[in-house]
Amino acid sequence: MIHFISLFWGGKRTRMSKRYWNIDLEEMMEARVHLGHKTRKWNPKMAPYIFTERKDTHIINLAKTARSLSEACDLVFDIAGRGKQFLIVGTKYQATDLVASAATEARCHYVNRKWLGGMLTNWSTTETRLQKFKDLKKEQDTGRFNQLPKKEAAMLKRQLDQLQKYLGGIRYMRSLPDIAIITNQREESIALGECRTLGIPTICLVDTDCDPDLVDIPIPANDDGIASIQLILNRLTSAICEGRALRSL
Repeated sequence: MIHFISLFWGGKRTRMSKRYWNIDLEEMMEARVHLGHKTRKWNPKMAPYIFTERKDTHIINLAKTARSLSEACDLVFDIAGRGKQFLIVGTKYQATDLVASAATEARCHYVNRKWLGGMLTNWSTTETRLQKFKDLKKEQDTGRFNQLPKKEAAMLKRQLDQLQKYLGGIRYMRSLPDIAIITNQREESIALGECRTLGIPTICLVDTDCDPDLVDIPIPANDDGIASIQLILNRLTSAICEGRALRSL
């Protein structure tokens, strides 16, 4: 893991600020961040992040997790301070509610249900769907559904519910995100692939069965445990909120 990240935003080179994020190893231990997968399922590329194995389970080196998480917090703090857009992705059942809550708190866009293929790489289609969503929502809010025949109103309501389910978290996203935070590399492989195709920087939890080379800032951590996902997301979104607050001063 490199000790600072230099990115190009609008043609300008940006070196991340270094701040203290109060990342506590004992707290991570209690959240079971250190628990990896069974040794038979591991990806050898994760070897530098593994401390040991216990009862056929890999144990993640939390010192490296803390270092990676701190670097990720530095990055999102700086980017938030520049008014950039964040997208948080987590569709696995353990992450669904956590992603929605964290993203809402930090005013980030999010996807916490099914990732629709081409959501980013076919952005023009996504924009069309978002406009349809907004139009239907307006019609519902103004009471137009009540003026339609029951069958037609029910059909439009089903369409609206589907759009809310899959696109509700990106309803206000006007353009492609500047950076994506992904809670599970393997589960969100399509989203990660689209980010890589478009050159969108990624921060991602990587468990011991993942490939850290696919991510700009990999955070070695248990990506199945609710407490582990929550701790990582809370630290990242807190840094985003701090960055936004500094910008507003």
